[in-house]
Amino acid sequence: MTDQHRCVTLVPLFNHLPDTDQARVNQLVSHQTVNKGEQILAPDSDPRLVIVARGSMKVYQLSASGREQLLRVVEPGGYEGENVLFGARNENLFSEALQQTEVCVLRQDDFQALLLKYPQISLKLLEINANKMMGVEQQAQFLSMARVEERLASYLLDLAKASGSSRVQIPMKMRELATHLGTTPETLSRKLKQFADAQWIERDHQTIILRDETALEEI
Repeated sequence: MTDQHRCVTLVPLFNHLPDTDQARVNQLVSHQTVNKGEQILAPDSDPRLVIVARGSMKVYQLSASGREQLLRVVEPGGYEGENVLFGARNENLFSEALQQTEVCVLRQDDFQALLLKYPQISLKLLEINANKMMGVEQQAQFLSMARVEERLASYLLDLAKASGSSRVQIPMKMRELATHLGTTPETLSRKLKQFADAQWIERDHQTIILRDETALEEI
């Protein structure tokens, strides 16, 4: 299977289709390589669905004061932009490559034609968007916790639950994780050190091993 077919086979929105239909979908997408720090989506972008094939991109919005608020990190198989394709206005949503990232782009007209041709994609889209909304609710829950250590412990436990392992990989830089948790990089670094000193976790850069999940749950 070629790299040109990679986006369609990765994304759950399309990979349930038969191979012949996946190939037809693939003919509609354009493939792009985006360098680290380059913007992929912005309020003035043309309506389009962006699928990540390799690398990752962050999705964020700006507060009234211009402060960046991270919403999620999109990794291979994930996508962004579907709401705008349905007519919603993008007034404050941006995405940016976190590293050199390969994406597949599907234009609005082609996407809407696919929904008419393959109704099962609409059902899959509803399912995946429900999971996205859960992520947004989780973000709101993080920010409602008074203490940073509560947010950090909850985040690490959720990562472990999602991966099925006590060894987790932080999918973003510490600066971006700090933004996600509503704190500063300095405070986040201090809290991670406190967790490590208490032997609740063991940290090696972006890799964290949860040594005492009970202690983290009690936080």
